[in-house]
Amino acid sequence: MRNQGIGSWPARRARMSPDRVAVVHGDREQTYRELCERATRVAHALAGLGIGSGDRVAYLGPNEPPFLETMFGACMLGAIFVPLNTRLAAPELEYILRDCGASVLVRAPSHDLAPDVPHVLDRAAYEELLAAAATEPLDEPVEPDDIAVIMYTSGTTGRPKGAALSHANLHWNTMNVLIDVDLAGDEVTLVNAPVFHVAALNQTVLPTLVKGGTVVLDSFDPVRTLATIARRRVTYLFGVPAMFQAVAGVPEWTDADLSSVRTMICGGAPVPAQVITTYQERGLVFLQGYGLTESSPSALFLRAGESTRKVGSAGTPCFFTDVRVLDVDGEDVAPGVPGEVVLHGPNVMTGYWGKPAETAAVLTPDGWLRTGDVAVSDEDGYLYIRDRIKDVLISGGENVYPAEVEDALHRHPAVRDCAVIGVPDEKWGEVGRAIVVARHAVEPAELLAFLDGRIARYKIPKSVVFAETLPRTASGKLLKSALRTTYGEDR
Repeated sequence: MRNQGIGSWPARRARMSPDRVAVVHGDREQTYRELCERATRVAHALAGLGIGSGDRVAYLGPNEPPFLETMFGACMLGAIFVPLNTRLAAPELEYILRDCGASVLVRAPSHDLAPDVPHVLDRAAYEELLAAAATEPLDEPVEPDDIAVIMYTSGTTGRPKGAALSHANLHWNTMNVLIDVDLAGDEVTLVNAPVFHVAALNQTVLPTLVKGGTVVLDSFDPVRTLATIARRRVTYLFGVPAMFQAVAGVPEWTDADLSSVRTMICGGAPVPAQVITTYQERGLVFLQGYGLTESSPSALFLRAGESTRKVGSAGTPCFFTDVRVLDVDGEDVAPGVPGEVVLHGPNVMTGYWGKPAETAAVLTPDGWLRTGDVAVSDEDGYLYIRDRIKDVLISGGENVYPAEVEDALHRHPAVRDCAVIGVPDEKWGEVGRAIVVARHAVEPAELLAFLDGRIARYKIPKSVVFAETLPRTASGKLLKSALRTTYGEDR
């Protein structure tokens, strides 16, 4: 094939296992033959609209088959797929569409966005175009280094930036996953984290389809998650910590049939140790990894054989990815000393779309990606992610990593969710403040006393406030900027 990108994957898989079920959505099943045919129709339909190599095709909608059909169809032509975050407001979505220069927006019935884009296809128009489109195979020339997808970062520090991921980036990330998770051809993968998120798409969907397994698309609901695992005999699933906490918190958790599950992986944010042990106590292989949109996302992974011995670690570097932990002078730090995580490998993005200055700020001339995350390594080379550099508090000259404090707070039975931010202090310059979502009434003094002896006293927050919920991005990351606005300063 001349197409060396992911657009060729449906045809490659269909010629191997045409009648296997590729995608499940609700009660509908789609075989690999059907997925390939639908994606091919999308490609012909887009070509009829004048779309070709390098043009941007955006998608706005929930986890459903047309998302995958549009992605593969666009990539068959060498066009660039742009998945949109369904939780963004209209002005935010319109900014992204302008920023990437989208020529087509395919939107689900749940979204009525009407931006200034040359072609906006609602579901009726989409199906009408596909019904009239040809099904002859397409084999446009696509090179591995061509851009396949632009995935916009969550924008926790300002305007979102589009990480431009090449076909090679996605290929090598898939190889990392297959090596680390050892997925099988009979995998049944539940995908209920949003597929516009890099981990849901690249850590679960693409590796499963390469192996010829089945992808079960759904939206997240903790009770339905447990029911789907039992009904569909799910073997593999990914979630962010907040999702796994929610699943383990419903009454159905106690008697849930989880016997089919072979692997659960968690990422997207630091994982509280209590979450890990909750699943391990059920006899489940609960793994965690570390990565980011800019690395497609695989960087570190804690493999099954070490999941108990190294609880809380993000693991060691993935097979095709190199990782270092550096000090402010760019030198490697010793074990136990915090430093910035930097990455190198064929899964690292080509850059931020249309933003050379921002790209240069994070990508060194020799291709190392500065993550802005703080980690320490142990003597065995296993890394423990501490926090974002920008979220570190400096209290009385000491660095305090909020994720470490949050992990300790999560161990208190009254704490459902929590976050720690810094607030000004005349004596210490900055001190911690805990924002807690409680399961039941609890006094602030009890929570602070609980931390005494578990973490150093200078790390213990000086105040506690309670909230009904905590703001998070669609990928599960805490929006610390919003928390600082609401709960910081003199409150």
